[in-house]
Amino acid sequence: MLSEQFNNLIRAFTPIHLEQMDRVKLMNRVDTKFAFDLTILSDILPELVENYAILEINSVRTPSYQSQYFDDQNLTFYKDHHNGRTNRFKVRIRKYIESNLLFLEIKHKFKGRTIKKRIEVDDFKVNLTSEMNAFISDNKAAKSALMPILENAFHRITLVNKTKNERLTLDFDLSFKRENTTKEFKNLVIAELKQEKIDRTSPFFVAMKNRIIRPYRLSKYCLGAMALYEKEKIKINRFKRKYIYLQKIEKYAC
Repeated sequence: MLSEQFNNLIRAFTPIHLEQMDRVKLMNRVDTKFAFDLTILSDILPELVENYAILEINSVRTPSYQSQYFDDQNLTFYKDHHNGRTNRFKVRIRKYIESNLLFLEIKHKFKGRTIKKRIEVDDFKVNLTSEMNAFISDNKAAKSALMPILENAFHRITLVNKTKNERLTLDFDLSFKRENTTKEFKNLVIAELKQEKIDRTSPFFVAMKNRIIRPYRLSKYCLGAMALYEKEKIKINRFKRKYIYLQKIEKYAC
């Protein structure tokens, strides 16, 4: 549960609502990620109030999200990311709890840009329907049959720049689940700055630079896969330093 002090920081922002989000959909964009602990988030938020509005859904400013990630039996999506392929995909069903919306989403990373496509669905599916498989096939996202690999859940703060075409998501209270195994990162914040092109004059970019927090390339899917597939000895050598760093953030914050 968030502290009253943290809630006061969030309440200081001007609200924006879903119907006002069209100008920052950014379905073709550049993403820049950062990782840090919740205490730093509390320190940064007051610096962002002047330049950003906050997404509010049904009076909630820290809405909940759930995702079901899919991959093939060889974990090709994970391995493509691990091996640094510049042309790679992620496939998931994401549930936006407060707005009660679910989408099958394909994220295509190509030469540094992220292209996102999605269709609305009814619920999480253990087995993808023919319509879902057709959508995946049409977008050339997978060469082999996909299966559910892991679930994750988190809370998110979404900030929208008042003047720039820019959106900032701040994900925290993360948990990952596979069958009967759950891994939690309760004090880790994963921030993602979404822009048409990289603009380092962004107030959030400046706040990160002032704290010597550098961009950090690691998806939540890859973090969950490393946390939940340890017994399968999933390949992590290129991610190992990043994974240890994220674990240290969580341990130190605790």
